[in-house]
Amino acid sequence: MAKKSFKEQVFGAEDNSAASIDREKLSRFQRIAARMYHTPQLSAKEVLWPALAKGGRNLSDMVKDTYRVYFFVSVLRLDMVYVTLIAALIAVYDVLNNPLMGIVYDRTRTRWGKARPYVSLASVVYFGSTALLFCGRLFFDNDVTDDPGKILFVFVILFLQETFSTIFAIPFDNMPSLQSPNPKDRMSVGLWQTYAHKWCGDFIAAMILPLLNLSKEGWIPVSPGIIFAFMGFFSAALGISSSLAMGLGCRERILLQPKPAPVTKTIFYILKNKYALRQFLAGFLGGWWNKGGYSWDVVTQLEIFGGVVRGAPAYIPRQVMQIVSLGFVERFKKMFHGRYAKTVVFMRMWDFIFGMTPAIIGLKTKTIGTWWKAVILFGVFDGIVVSNDAPSTVLENEIGREIGDYTEYMTGERPDGTGGLLTGFVGKLNEPLKALWQI
Repeated sequence: MAKKSFKEQVFGAEDNSAASIDREKLSRFQRIAARMYHTPQLSAKEVLWPALAKGGRNLSDMVKDTYRVYFFVSVLRLDMVYVTLIAALIAVYDVLNNPLMGIVYDRTRTRWGKARPYVSLASVVYFGSTALLFCGRLFFDNDVTDDPGKILFVFVILFLQETFSTIFAIPFDNMPSLQSPNPKDRMSVGLWQTYAHKWCGDFIAAMILPLLNLSKEGWIPVSPGIIFAFMGFFSAALGISSSLAMGLGCRERILLQPKPAPVTKTIFYILKNKYALRQFLAGFLGGWWNKGGYSWDVVTQLEIFGGVVRGAPAYIPRQVMQIVSLGFVERFKKMFHGRYAKTVVFMRMWDFIFGMTPAIIGLKTKTIGTWWKAVILFGVFDGIVVSNDAPSTVLENEIGREIGDYTEYMTGERPDGTGGLLTGFVGKLNEPLKALWQI
């Protein structure tokens, strides 16, 4: 056998991949492949369990990401300087943690599958650490903002949380790709996950701020520390139980080669696949801005609208249109004759135009100075923007899976863990800067 050139070694197809098979021999398997591609294989429970698990995970993420800084500063009473320093250190650690887990995941081969062991076992520590974090006020019932015990507690729990978040999230996000090769199956999972995402995550987590507001005003005899502890345990119980159901109740039907392809094949493949390259560029360009873990919704409601009661009507259009958008998936799929990439570009332009319009109107008319005008303006355009939430989520996820399908054709491996290493690395490098923006 002739020795491969450097270009072939790095970018060429693997010897045991479909792309390396003789064309005449490959054509014999086309009918079988086409049948697998078009035959639904998932049972009702294999669609239901991932949806429930997505809802449980999103609820935990909403509690963790949206209210974490507020909890540290206003409830646990920790100085913002320590919060920022801890967040920056964890972000630096995460730069190494994500790529390492991506490589480990792609090399995992067990009798139970590639993703299922992680989804089942890592969920216990990940969701459990989130619950423990929000019990902090019960452990440290003082207002000393530089308490060494608080600082150590937050650092250790966030370290555990970030470690097992990665161990859990990469397999969890990619498990639908292993459940079935059928796009309709995968999009059904994505659609029902979007349902659960909206109801279990956004809707339930949105209850926290009103409860905090009622507690602050003395309407309910429950402290903010108790509210956060309850939400932490509730989200953990839902997250652990639903993830275990997904890991134990769903099969992996995609057969993987015993020996994974080299990491170089999956990292540098974006330079050869124009669709993967576009996805990388989009992630690269969009990865340099983030709210730094601070929720603008919290700021908007408390400081611009003047409280939760005044601000609540502004979020009614969002909640309604997020559910309505679930019925738009099929319509958006048919847009541009089923070409998902063009449809997604159209939806991103939709977001940009209707997202900028209220800001321009508000600045020119000084709407922000009158709370009820700001509520109406924000509510109407926010509802318009989120009306494509479900289609964009489902179609963008399927585009990523189809890129994975083609990469599997070239390498013989589904590089779901390492395929996004470069994009993720750019984002993670910027995480320490995002943390510093909180000061």
